[in-house]
Amino acid sequence: MTSHEPTVFVVDDDPSVLKALKRLLQSSGWKAVTFESADDFLSAHDPAAHGCLLLDMSMPGHDGLELQRRLRELGSSLPVVFLTGHGDVPSSVTAMRAGAVNFLSKPVNDEALLASVAEAVQIDRAARRDNADVAVAHERLTTLTARERQVLERVVAGRLNKQIADELGTGVKTIKVHRARVMQKMDSKSLAQLARMVERMGILPRL
Repeated sequence: MTSHEPTVFVVDDDPSVLKALKRLLQSSGWKAVTFESADDFLSAHDPAAHGCLLLDMSMPGHDGLELQRRLRELGSSLPVVFLTGHGDVPSSVTAMRAGAVNFLSKPVNDEALLASVAEAVQIDRAARRDNADVAVAHERLTTLTARERQVLERVVAGRLNKQIADELGTGVKTIKVHRARVMQKMDSKSLAQLARMVERMGILPRL
């Protein structure tokens, strides 16, 4: 299921619904792949696939919430738009808290569905760009020396050059040199940008 173009994966136990949704999506320019059960989708799921998931809330076997939970356990970030024929408020709250993009009641308004799909695909694109940026930042982090890593941690923690020099037992000029190298290696133009980068990588200063 891997593809460079976004795919709308549709999971619903009603073949007529699958057929109608696939026709609507394809007529609007989306690539659509359908599945009649959560298990069918999981057996073919590729975490690298781009796009979003249109997921029926109530299905025999594993329902939509169980599939959403299973995908999170697998580390999938594929955005989910839920479909339901029963305006189940408690389920919708659970779904949204778990990260669902939207919760639509059947029969679904075509425009609302297509808008939700477009929003979900945009969320997926943004998340993948962010993940790619973080991966690059981690690669740059490996180029730092042990001392440069110590300086990095103290800089993003708000330490001044003199404070860092005192803590590391060296001179301010030396810290300035290390700091400049950190900024260069991390390809950061400002302290604010460096701090955001470190935060996105989930690195906490080990001070």
